[in-house]
Amino acid sequence: MTDNHNDHGHHHHDAPRMSKYEEALSKYDTKIADDDVRAAVKKLIAEKVHENDTPEVKRFLMGSIELTTLKTTDSDESVLAFTERVNAFDDAYPDLPHVATICVYPCFAQTVSQSLEVEGVEIACVAACFPSAQSFQEVKVAETALALKDGATEIDIVMPVGKFLSGDYEGVSDEIGELKAVCGEHKMKVILETGCLKTAENIKKASLLAMYAGADYIKTSTGKLEPAATPEAAYVMCQAIKEYYDETGIQVGFKPAGGISSVTDALIYYTIVKEVLGEKWLTNQWFRIGTSRLANLLLSEITGEETKFF
Repeated sequence: MTDNHNDHGHHHHDAPRMSKYEEALSKYDTKIADDDVRAAVKKLIAEKVHENDTPEVKRFLMGSIELTTLKTTDSDESVLAFTERVNAFDDAYPDLPHVATICVYPCFAQTVSQSLEVEGVEIACVAACFPSAQSFQEVKVAETALALKDGATEIDIVMPVGKFLSGDYEGVSDEIGELKAVCGEHKMKVILETGCLKTAENIKKASLLAMYAGADYIKTSTGKLEPAATPEAAYVMCQAIKEYYDETGIQVGFKPAGGISSVTDALIYYTIVKEVLGEKWLTNQWFRIGTSRLANLLLSEITGEETKFF
């Protein structure tokens, strides 16, 4: 009798009770099949990309670039030269939009902020122990705060992927939420490292958790692991952004990054954002593209001659 009673009590308490994270996720369709996503993306690319292959879209993409240098060999000198190219671009191409952002390691925030002369270019720093996010939360908080103190206007962090994959959604959300609190009004991008998440279902869940925890943007990849950004991951992330917006009214930005090495790649991501999220996201406020190679390629196509400006 007592056994039954205990047993009953146990079930009564445990079975229906979802964590607040599971409850949040339950409002969305996260049971998505990878094959369906692949088919949808293939169809979208075949039918829609060509219509966006225009000079206007290429100019728009130029203005959405996060010009990125994240090398082991970066130095104050190289980052200064990198920033000077952005300054010089404004004079050389006054009729073209400047890049949206310069993205560097936190120790170079000050170099960029002291030498950047172009109005409206954001200074993004990868912080919180990028690219693995495997350190103490105190170190992540300190690094984020120091980057902001030195002039970063945006912060890119990596979701704790190990915690996510082991089902510790609370740990994931708490960590992202605490770092967002450090950022305050400054925009924070959460990198999902989609190549490690493997499935569309994981990517959808990670996207939603990151947004619930306070991400201002979600970003595909660090660019340090393969596979980096893929159209399939982008498609799932954009669907999550749309559903989250429909549910909460909160608009979250999207940033593909890593392995974007051709103008066609960029047009594919643009097309996915346009088709899944719509016009409201087609500004460099809500759509960013992280790359170091793309700027010269776009410039070459826009000007009609091969240009190595950056």
